[in-house]
Amino acid sequence: MINFTKMHGLGNDFVVIDSINQPIDLTAEKIRSLSDRHFGIGFDQLLLVDKASSDNADFTYRIFNADGGEVGQCGNGARCFARFVHDKKLSNKNEICVDTRSGQLLLQINESGLITVNMGIPKHKPIEIPLIAEQESQFYSIKVASTKTVFGAVSMGNPHAVIQVHSIASTAVSDLGRILESHAIFPERANIGFMQIITRQHIKLRVYERGAAETLACGSGACAAVVIGIEQGLLDHEVRVDLPGGELNISWFGRGQPVFMTGPAISVFDGTINL
Repeated sequence: MINFTKMHGLGNDFVVIDSINQPIDLTAEKIRSLSDRHFGIGFDQLLLVDKASSDNADFTYRIFNADGGEVGQCGNGARCFARFVHDKKLSNKNEICVDTRSGQLLLQINESGLITVNMGIPKHKPIEIPLIAEQESQFYSIKVASTKTVFGAVSMGNPHAVIQVHSIASTAVSDLGRILESHAIFPERANIGFMQIITRQHIKLRVYERGAAETLACGSGACAAVVIGIEQGLLDHEVRVDLPGGELNISWFGRGQPVFMTGPAISVFDGTINL
């Protein structure tokens, strides 16, 4: 039997499991089974709370997509991770440091109940994203079905491409996202964001996540969209991001600086399941 908690960050839903205080043996097949919304629990990502792998961290934060693949970053999941360890009394700190495959994150529980995540410093070089391109650029382009698509790209610990659109409501997010997510230009696949700029301090965003399809919210995708919008001269340094599941606030003050994301994290229910 496995004890778990179902959580969500703006509708981006997770199963969170404490793997410190119970034995966990999860294969990719078992994760896919758990993610099935008809025969399992259902989630966009599975999050594991594990022992820290470095001396200055409190925990290790591991993320698995619904297809069973492990990834390095999930911003909405990070907020849920912080809420989980606090609610389960695994830590009494209001600020915790966690190890991830993409480096360390700082998670802070605010007095308002919202959670701020230091998402780290964005990476822009194509080899760091990774992206097949001869040189770094604010704008890249590829042909999809004989149509040129222009996008910006950045790594927030996971690869992101962001396309500016006139209206997210009329954009074929699922069709275009599915094609671009696994395009050969992205060696490790990519999360594809569709950004509609309302003002310099406000955008709307939909994200097709690799290994999970479109989700109601993507925290790292919101960070990536703001970073790319600032790099392209379209946005100010503090931006409200409206996603289908709700609102995030993102701030970034330029190259070499970390991105800060603030938003909610909600526990839905606790349960046990027998694999």
